[in-house]
Amino acid sequence: MNNEIYRRTFLKDSGVGLGAAAFGTMVGADSLAANPSRSPSEPLTGFPNLPAKAKRVIFLCMAGGPSHLETFDYKEKLAEMDGRPMPESFTAGQPIAQLQGQELKCLGPLTKFRHYGESGQTISDFLPWHAKMADDICIIKSLVTEQINHDPAHTFMNTGTALSGRPSMGSWITYGLGTETQNLPGFVVLTSVGGRNPQPIASRQWSAGFLPSEYQGVEFSSTGDPVHYVRNPRGVDQSRQRSLIDAVRAIDSKRNEMIRDPEVEARLKAYELAFRMQTSVPELMDVSDESQETLDMYGAKPGDGSYASNCLLARRLAERGVRFIHLYHRGWDHHGGLVHYMNICCGLTDQPTWALLTDLKQRGMLEDTLVVWGGEFGRTPIVQGSNGRDHNPQGFTMWLAGGGVKGGLAYGETDEFGYYAVRDKVHMHDLHATILHLLGIDHLKLTYRYAGRDFRLTDVYGEVVKGIFA
Repeated sequence: MNNEIYRRTFLKDSGVGLGAAAFGTMVGADSLAANPSRSPSEPLTGFPNLPAKAKRVIFLCMAGGPSHLETFDYKEKLAEMDGRPMPESFTAGQPIAQLQGQELKCLGPLTKFRHYGESGQTISDFLPWHAKMADDICIIKSLVTEQINHDPAHTFMNTGTALSGRPSMGSWITYGLGTETQNLPGFVVLTSVGGRNPQPIASRQWSAGFLPSEYQGVEFSSTGDPVHYVRNPRGVDQSRQRSLIDAVRAIDSKRNEMIRDPEVEARLKAYELAFRMQTSVPELMDVSDESQETLDMYGAKPGDGSYASNCLLARRLAERGVRFIHLYHRGWDHHGGLVHYMNICCGLTDQPTWALLTDLKQRGMLEDTLVVWGGEFGRTPIVQGSNGRDHNPQGFTMWLAGGGVKGGLAYGETDEFGYYAVRDKVHMHDLHATILHLLGIDHLKLTYRYAGRDFRLTDVYGEVVKGIFA
């Protein structure tokens, strides 16, 4: 007991705050490392166990549920039925988030759609920059999820279950494959805001759950210092910081000889990474080496916390070997004023998304980077309030690009109203299985034993969607 008190006092009185960042930001206090001798940068033995098309993932999450009916999924029948009662055969007995007990009327598309590229992809006028990359993206129009409200739907999208406390997709991937960097976390999260009713995003969406804690996602702030306490306090230089880390390691190693707690080693790895991040993070955030042409292409103003700046950082993180990069843009919950807020959200995200794909392509990185775009669910063909749409988990759109995916492909289909996925359904478990497959992982094989059961990202489900492969 006395040893523990002295150790904590030593950390507190040392005047170095980065240790707190290592504990609080990078380590889950309650999880145990199954193999404390394995570095997070090392792949799990046996992985990848399939030919890998992608080395990394950039997931562009349009948090709130963008309307597929105003982006990629034009429905002529819905346009004809605008303002008329929604056929009861579609809605009878179905869960509806906020329209219970109301008269259900159709809302036709609120913008025009056109065909673009050699592939003739259908894209709305809200997304003129997406139109430029029509032949690079595979648009899946038949996504299905199991949750109708935001937080559980995000949890399902990220972990494969609505139950809190399970490992996120980024954690599973870094656990299986490791990373290509020792100076940055293998799983980084960035957030931006702009639009209607930005839903909160809880840090458990990038939790490692019961996986070893070093595989947890690390949120970088979009403004100010990206990681708390990344800079040394006054009077503390790198050599003194190194001395502190070495001293803590010696004390904890001695302690670990007595109690054999695998989390101690995991925490020490977090300290070591945090120490290296004091050099790597400032270098990452210093975009003075980027040309003005590149900044203009993204529409980025470094340090402004925007989605555009985060897209630029995503490319820089990918270049430095980060395995999973998750960008959330909060503001897509359009229960009303859909045209107004679609203009805002698309205005903030459309060009930077195109710029990210273009930049990756120009640098030869798109072929081994899997980019995913989409939200936790879609929207109803039924009007809500003043030209808004309610939540719809039964048929919506996402797109993938790069990393072994066939560009210029429209995959799957919803019904004539855009309500249900009716052809080539892609369940969220299928999407997870497909992402893992493109990374060279058989989703049936990447498991972790916890509480007497072998868990996996896809639970007991998931079929690889081979129809979208290049």
